[in-house]
Amino acid sequence: MKSINPFNKKLIKEYSEYSVSEIDIIINDVNKEWKTWRNTSFTFRSKLMKKAGEILRSDMQKFAELITSEMGKVISQSEAEIEKCAALCDYYADHSQQILNDEIIETDAHKSFASFEPLGSILAIMPWNFPFWQVFRFAVPNLMAGNAVILKHAPNVCGCSLAIEKIFRKAGFPDNIFRSLIIPVELVDRIIANDLISGVTLTGSAKAGSIVASQAGKYLKKSVLELGGSDPFIVLKDADLKKACQAGTDSRLLNAGQVCISAKRFIVEEEIADEFIENQKTLFENCIVGDPMNKSSEMGPMARLDLLENINHQVRKSIEMGARLICGGNIVEGDGFFYPPTILTNVKKGMPVYDEETFGPVSVIIRVKNAEEAIKVANDTIYGLGASIWTSDLSRGEAVARKIEAGAVFVNGMTKSDARMPFGGIKKSGYGRELASYGIKEFLNIKTIWMGQGC
Repeated sequence: MKSINPFNKKLIKEYSEYSVSEIDIIINDVNKEWKTWRNTSFTFRSKLMKKAGEILRSDMQKFAELITSEMGKVISQSEAEIEKCAALCDYYADHSQQILNDEIIETDAHKSFASFEPLGSILAIMPWNFPFWQVFRFAVPNLMAGNAVILKHAPNVCGCSLAIEKIFRKAGFPDNIFRSLIIPVELVDRIIANDLISGVTLTGSAKAGSIVASQAGKYLKKSVLELGGSDPFIVLKDADLKKACQAGTDSRLLNAGQVCISAKRFIVEEEIADEFIENQKTLFENCIVGDPMNKSSEMGPMARLDLLENINHQVRKSIEMGARLICGGNIVEGDGFFYPPTILTNVKKGMPVYDEETFGPVSVIIRVKNAEEAIKVANDTIYGLGASIWTSDLSRGEAVARKIEAGAVFVNGMTKSDARMPFGGIKKSGYGRELASYGIKEFLNIKTIWMGQGC
């Protein structure tokens, strides 16, 4: 497997794939370790998790540069990703025991309660766009809950995958409680089929999610899927237009638009649409695109050539079908997988940028007559991950939010993930939840214990 720097297209490093026999040995070793790990105390686990957070912060620059070199996001965003992982470590170190205490339930028994017990070794199939955060988002709560983690990361971020394994070891976690596998996707089914794997989670495309879900179902394994999104960003006519436009631009151009939960379809009331377009055009054209290692850069390249070609195809095809190009819209010549901040208007159903997820720095603007039409357009998608609504009337904002078909809705705020709030989608954005108290319980045996009077 090759790690290619998307800024200059140069080879960073090649990694040898693990053999089938090596994979089987690792899975066996992880399962043996789990049988001991499951019996450790929350106090012990918390101490190690706090240490992991400390390591992330102390070596932040090293890890951030690794992220930027392997997948191209600007260094400031890579640093923020590392800090977010460290904060997640702290959150679950502090709250896991309280969340997983026995839940007393009043019944006809002398005593009855639900206990939360680890299932075993969980396979995590993770993407490249947030190569540390996506892994920590899953691994931290599961390690704190007493599970073991086996990671199959994206092939272009093998350096990040192995670095994360080293972080947990350096923090004092047992060598085999978190393992990274450098393997091709063709071997995933074999791992899911292994009797020692208790569950599988995937963050990725709807296509990949469908395949993994069918494999998990075949072997009767619990699965959680966080898939793509085409998040609506609704701007009502009474919104603070300047704030809404800035937030929408920040959301759309973050990580060169390669974010599952971010503004993708801008649904704007007709009365303010022209002003919104002009404001966003100014912001898009003034975005500093360049070397992601440079602190002044606001957007870097896309992560891979195939991703660059796909977003360009979606844009060009939509223009052929009648979409109007406001700015951007062509692959940047020269080194690096660069695509400019792009705005399309006159977008209609049936166009790729309306129907499909746009995983790049492309803003799709759709005019609507009123809030009711905005809700209809927002829900006119196969996805249901996140949404954002902008209005000065909070009561109205909440009313609209309740009608949006999504796993998370933000009123007067950017879509984002937060350790304190459950995260996940509906429809073809997947199922199950990560983060908060809901995420840590996904791969646990929620066991009912009923106790009658003594004899």
